[in-house]
This record gives sequence, C-alpha cells and structure tokens, in this order.
Amino acid sequence: MPRPSKKFKPFPFQYHEEVELRITSLTNLGDGLGRIPIKDDAGETQEWVIFVPFTLPDEKVTVRIWRNDANCSHADLIRIIEPSPNRVEPKCRLFGECGGCQYQHFNYAEQLKWKRNQVSELLEHLVGVSHPVNEPLPSPVEWNYRSKITPHFQKPKSGQIGDIGFLRKGTRQALVDVDHCHIALDQINDVLPAVREATRQRANMYKKGATLLFRANKEQVFENPRDVMSEQVGDLTFHFLAGDFFQNNPYILEDFVGYASKQAMNGANYLIDAYCGSGLFGLSLASHFKEVSMVEVSESGADWARYNAEANDIKNVKILNASAEEIFKDITYPSTETTVLIDPPRKGCNEEFLNQLFSFSPTRVVYISCNPATQARDLKLFDNAGYEIVDVQPVDLFPQTRHLECIVTLTKGAA
Repeated sequence: MPRPSKKFKPFPFQYHEEVELRITSLTNLGDGLGRIPIKDDAGETQEWVIFVPFTLPDEKVTVRIWRNDANCSHADLIRIIEPSPNRVEPKCRLFGECGGCQYQHFNYAEQLKWKRNQVSELLEHLVGVSHPVNEPLPSPVEWNYRSKITPHFQKPKSGQIGDIGFLRKGTRQALVDVDHCHIALDQINDVLPAVREATRQRANMYKKGATLLFRANKEQVFENPRDVMSEQVGDLTFHFLAGDFFQNNPYILEDFVGYASKQAMNGANYLIDAYCGSGLFGLSLASHFKEVSMVEVSESGADWARYNAEANDIKNVKILNASAEEIFKDITYPSTETTVLIDPPRKGCNEEFLNQLFSFSPTRVVYISCNPATQARDLKLFDNAGYEIVDVQPVDLFPQTRHLECIVTLTKGAA
C-alpha cells in the first residue's frame, strides 16, 4: 500500500480511507463536490467538503482520500454506485489520466448548463451581484475543434525521449503520452504520429525537455512558431505567427466576435481595444465606429495588427505598441462616446490599468475573459467604480473541458 507523505494530515480521514458520498455540484476546476457529516474536536457535527475529479452531480460514489486540507479533502474516484443520467462514454482512452479534458464523460448540453451556473456563482460570490446569465453560445463542433496543441516531453534519458503529451491529471510535471487528441483538428491528428516518431529519432539533439507546436488552418499544419499563417473570420483574413496567441476554435469565432460587436456598438462612435493582439476584435468591429484605437504590448502582435488592417483595407484604426496601462494618455475621444473592449490574459487586468480606465470613464466596457474567476475579481472593482453589469454571455470555445470565454458588458451609472 502506498505510504502518505510526511505532510499528510490524518484528520478527518486516514490516508487512502474509502468514503461513500453523494456528489452535489461541480467546481470551477471541473471536479465533483460532495459533503459528508463529520464531528470536529469539540464533538460538533459539520458538513465536510470532498473534491472528486471525473464525477458528476447527483452521482453516488466511493472515493479514496489522498489529502486533507484545513476545511476540505481531496479524493480519487474508486467506483460509481449510482451514475448520473447525464454520464456518457468518453471518447478518449486517456480520459481520467490526461489533464487536458475534464468533461468528456458529461453530456454536452449539461456541460453548458454547469458552465452557466459557475458564471452565476462567481458573480454572486465574488462580485456580490445577482445578474441573469445568458445561455452559453455552444460550439458548433464538439470534437476535433482545437486548431492548436502543444505536446511536451522531458529531458531525454539514455538517449531516448519518453512520453510526448500533456500533464497528467493532478501532477505538475508527470506527462501522459498522447498519440491522438480527440479535441484537436483532424489535420493535426493526421500528422501527429509521424512528428512524434521523427522527434524521437532526433533525441540526441535535445539537451533538455521541449514543447512541440501543432497549429492548423484549412490548408496546412504549422510546426514552426515563426511560420506565418492565416485564419478567416467573417469577411476578414487575419495573419499572425503560428506561435502567437489567436483564438483556437475556428468554428465559433464568427459568432463570438459577432456577439462582442453587438455589445460594443450601442450608439458609441469610438472604440478602444486595449489588448488587441493581431487585431481580431478591433478590426472586426472597426466598420461600426468612426475610429478605433488598438493597443498591444507585443511589438510582433502590433506589427501583425497593422498588417491585417492594411490587408483588409481598414482605414479608421490606430495601432499602438504599448502596454495597456499607457493607452489612455494619448486618447482624445470623448469618454461619453467611447466603448472600451478588453480581452486580457488569464490573470486578468492589473490595478494600474483599471484605475486609468476608471479615470477615463468610458460610457461602455465590453470585458472578454478566458478566466471567469479573475474576470469576476475585476468586476468587483468595476462595481466599486460605478459600473453596472448589463449583459453576461458565456461562450463555449472549449467543449469537453472546464474552460470557457465570457463576455460581460458594463455601462457607467450615474455619479
């Protein structure tokens, strides 16, 4: 029997103790959550939370405890006593080992339902507001939709490369060998085996671990991060480096951008795109505004935004290579006629940027996020600054996973 680490705390459960419980909900990490009554040191009964990956609401399960924290425990699923009617057979034989997907065992309609619930709970618990959340925009394609994957491998040992794949669930370094990914585009899976084999044949070239790149469009698969590729979104064509950021579910991009566009307009004459990348949102929305200012911290990204504006014959844009925190110093638009669109990285916005945004005081803000938790944290500051949430729209770019994008529209309330 495996022995616990020296840091293991044996209360309220022993290491690898098996417990039976009912799963009642899902966390934002996609794990099942159940509660079980226990008695504390004072003899008082309390409901103790246990987190169990790969379980679903309403399931009765047997689990094995592997960690006790101050107010919860973590466990592995041992058996399902009463399965959920929404449980389906996962497509991938690696599901449960690979950390890439959390919901392959979950009916897609129910995935959307729970993603909506999680956005509602974040608004209520982190922002302190109860606001209607729209039904998520579903991905038109539930499988084989990702246009980019980045398998990893560790330093070769004895001249051989080991597993090439993704992080194993619940670990920080261990990898799962992945020779086929059911959420990656078919054309990526077509070339994946040959590239894996060729990489192993070149093991002596690697002095440390490395990451492979597979990025595809309709024409081909790119493996060099410096290769120039393109993606069609609506009537526009976007060019960018294969290694740079660009939304990687091409099937839903037109709907995604279209919804953001509808929210951004609403009578505004000017648009500021504060994290523009290669120009997806700013250029797509430009025809609806007198003028658009776009800012990008990456010099390469700003260069591609300029190239894309020229290639698509878009004249009414200004593209600035600067940090988002500096964007407002050169803006002369009247704030009452301006929408600010922000699409920050997963960590959300920093306080310096938000303070400058609040000082500029635009009439309307469209906040797009791939991390609703950090988005909700920032929305609390918007609330304190006098902004009101008027629309919340989840967008499911990532079926079979816990991830989603969320578009929140805010307007400036009366002072």
